[in-house]
Amino acid sequence: MFTTGFKFYFGLAAALVLSAVIYGYATGGEHVGPITWGWKGGVGEHIGYTMLMASGVVASAISFVIVAFRDADPSAQAHYLGVDEIVPTATVTGSYWPVVGAFGAGVGLLGLVLTPVLFVGGIVICSLAAIEWMMDAWADRATGDAEANAALRDRVMAPFEIPVAGTLAVGVIVLAGSRIFLNASKNGAVFWAGLIAVVIFGIGVLYAAKPKMNRNIIAGLVLTCGLAVIAGGVVAGVDGEREFHPHEPHGEDHGDDHAEDDHSE
Repeated sequence: MFTTGFKFYFGLAAALVLSAVIYGYATGGEHVGPITWGWKGGVGEHIGYTMLMASGVVASAISFVIVAFRDADPSAQAHYLGVDEIVPTATVTGSYWPVVGAFGAGVGLLGLVLTPVLFVGGIVICSLAAIEWMMDAWADRATGDAEANAALRDRVMAPFEIPVAGTLAVGVIVLAGSRIFLNASKNGAVFWAGLIAVVIFGIGVLYAAKPKMNRNIIAGLVLTCGLAVIAGGVVAGVDGEREFHPHEPHGEDHGDDHAEDDHSE
């Protein structure tokens, strides 16, 4: 009746919706606002509430799609793949997404102490890690052929992963870089901006000059530089912005002096 995937996603949706309601009341929600999505009262802190509730709605939709297509039903999968029977699946491969999820949980906990922006960022990271991890687990048991499983996963997830990953990478780097520039001195901001630009350009030149280089090396360089910028942005954001002194035109000072001279006469 109810497939394994449906039970998991529907349970996840219920947990996210309940978390959104609790978060709404904990951040100033009024009356039944968090329960009615703001129709009868306030929902508290809007960003965190919206992210949790939206994630719950998405998980709920996925659960109904899964049960509609009879996920984990061998006969349904055989009919979809056009074969008589499904080959026994191989052992599930390892995944690094739990590590990413743990990082997102840490960011979310820091956000509860420091700023709501980090809290929302932690929720986004955990949500993306959960989706990716689930898709890996689904693809690993789709067939008994590891290459076919990888191709099936890429066909489903690549149209979403590439634009989302690019948007998130650019957004995070820009946000972290802005925190560094606002924290550094006037000349220091120019130095850091030039250094980041040189590193990005250098990695691009290296990849273009040696296209056959091991992709793990390029990925390691990009990941290391990205984490360095993010760490610098977090530290700079916690330390705060530097003091900005407004620049007064020289003409205003001279005008005041002339006015004082005329008044004395």
